[in-house]
Amino acid sequence: MAFTAQDVKTLREMTNVGMMDCKKALVATDGDMDKAVDWLREKGLAKAAKKAGRIAAEGMAYAAVCSECGAGAVVEVNCETDFCAKSDLFKAFVKDICTVVLKDDPADVDALMNCKYPGKDLTVSETMPEKVMSIGENLQIRRFVRFAENTSVAYVHAGGTHGVLVNLEVEGCDATEIGKNIAMQIAAMNPKYWDKSLVPQEDIDHEVAVQVALMDNDPKMASKPAAIKEKAAAGKLNAFFKDVCLLQQEFVRSDLFKGSVEGYIADAAKQLGGKVKFVNAVHFIKGEGIEKKEEDFAAEVAAQMNMGK
Repeated sequence: MAFTAQDVKTLREMTNVGMMDCKKALVATDGDMDKAVDWLREKGLAKAAKKAGRIAAEGMAYAAVCSECGAGAVVEVNCETDFCAKSDLFKAFVKDICTVVLKDDPADVDALMNCKYPGKDLTVSETMPEKVMSIGENLQIRRFVRFAENTSVAYVHAGGTHGVLVNLEVEGCDATEIGKNIAMQIAAMNPKYWDKSLVPQEDIDHEVAVQVALMDNDPKMASKPAAIKEKAAAGKLNAFFKDVCLLQQEFVRSDLFKGSVEGYIADAAKQLGGKVKFVNAVHFIKGEGIEKKEEDFAAEVAAQMNMGK
């Protein structure tokens, strides 16, 4: 499997390892990104990788809570350019779509398209051509999630690069500030799981295997029996959970609380005289998982010049 300079860049962003080591890892693993991450970890050069990020699509992730019914929703709507994404017309359109989700609770995007557009007698689908004309770009309503139960708290980061919706069980207090701080943690750290109890066994087995391989590459540990290495690797799982699980992560607002996120929730709720339990959350990153062709203008000009020769 061949790899490109972009693959090296992506691996570097995922692992915070230098370009040359990333290139070596891709060479050693024949361009397989997941295996390259493991190769770097087994050499002791990288920690657990961040979620891969070929994020290129423009648009906005937005979250809101209904002041009347208390339901929460998070949506992502895509457009073609960053200029459009920052326009007031586009932002208003995204907020209207979120209102439709909150009010009508559609089952999916197709059902949403058949809902009434706010302030109009037309459906969302019937209104789309008009919006495309007025906004000036192709628009796509990509995804949404709605929470109807418990207490929802919405957070939008950097004008719509991240939309986070946190769902909490709350008793005897106003947990809005707690929910916002949890949402900010999610936007900043992008945890893979909410709690260590949700980590699949195959991921745990994989982490143990990586730790054993790391010890195989350590002169002080290489000669130890396999059983001892596996036991030592299992003992390092808590560090793994702290990396990838929200509730076990170190709370980033150390000015408010020093310790884990679950510790912060318990402490903050106690100070408010109530009880708060994390139930669920949704984190939309604008354009996550969508690849957009990267135009290399210099290469394009050079190619055209060569064609003319």
